[in-house]
Amino acid sequence: MNTKRILVLGIGNILWADEGFGVRCAEALNAGWQFPPQVTLMDGGTQGLYLLPYVQEADCLLVFDAVDYGDPPGTLREVVGDQVPRFMGAKKMSLHQTGFQEVLMAAELTGKLPAELVLIGVQPEELEDFGGSLRDVVKALMAPAIDLALSWLARWGSVPEARAVGGEPINDNALAMDRYEGGRPPADQACRLGDARFLNQECV
Repeated sequence: MNTKRILVLGIGNILWADEGFGVRCAEALNAGWQFPPQVTLMDGGTQGLYLLPYVQEADCLLVFDAVDYGDPPGTLREVVGDQVPRFMGAKKMSLHQTGFQEVLMAAELTGKLPAELVLIGVQPEELEDFGGSLRDVVKALMAPAIDLALSWLARWGSVPEARAVGGEPINDNALAMDRYEGGRPPADQACRLGDARFLNQECV
């Protein structure tokens, strides 16, 4: 039995276009897969140091985020180990990154930094659009980012189970493209997905 405590964290601000990439990935994972009890999946938003206790409790930490690497927009990067804090602080796009870099530093100072760190980050295209959705070039990388996360979970011995819709597993590409950025899904689809948020009446 796997005893590694795993924290999968999506951070960022969904109100500012591509800044919401990390949170949207966490939402899609939550909607599409069921996780074993040793895995905690969390929308970390812009909580900063409030996330410290959760990070300190984890043996393995995987973070989704939009990070300015200086790459072309829509570039996906996988950063591992002691490179993660360096990339989180390379070029601050917003206060949430300052806050999360402080979380990692505080966890290290207290001797409780997770033994394994992974950052799955995307180079944003647009940040100065309050209320705007993910840009297409960034949205298209949600599915590959989720695939990377699932491979890390498998490596850590905690394989999630895909939720099923009509006997078929939910497609992670459909989650990324349709559920969160494509507006209101058809009522029957929302009911099957258990997502009454998009409905004007309860599912029957």
